[in-house]
Amino acid sequence: MSDINDIIEGCRKKNKRAQQTLFENYAPVLLGICMRYVKDKSEAEDILQEGFLKIFLNINDFAGTGSFENWMKKIIVNTAITFYHRNYKHHQNVDIDDVGEGEIITSDNPEGEYNTNELLNLINSMPQGYKIIFNLYAIEGYKHREIAEMLKIDENTSKSQYARARKWMQKKLEQLNIKIEV
Repeated sequence: MSDINDIIEGCRKKNKRAQQTLFENYAPVLLGICMRYVKDKSEAEDILQEGFLKIFLNINDFAGTGSFENWMKKIIVNTAITFYHRNYKHHQNVDIDDVGEGEIITSDNPEGEYNTNELLNLINSMPQGYKIIFNLYAIEGYKHREIAEMLKIDENTSKSQYARARKWMQKKLEQLNIKIEV
């Protein structure tokens, strides 16, 4: 069962083997997305599990006209946003002036070229409110209007949080002597 269309069809028929194959093929990629939205791996795994449950329950809604992987990614992102609403929205609003210096993330690379994991660690160290909007806008490619609708906030709040996230990121990168345009 290696063809994605066969796997999708098997999942539509609630075939456990097809569901397991789908999970094994896509869990690593989707877990990476989850990790960008939460503090630790256990929370990301919770989102992943909930997301796959939604994928399996709603697989009949996939029309087959676009990328199945993108369809799944959208479900995972929406599941992460739901997780954010349940767990962080009212607890993690932090003004940029209130953010302490915190720990400085260092790298062994003196030339200023950093790998994906180092940059991901930096993003993960952002205050939660910044991280959500930064991920949605800069990485996932959503517009501020869409982010505002998803998070049930004002569009200008999305824009200002993104601006603060950029400023926060630039400050941290300057501390590391990195000159990257975010």
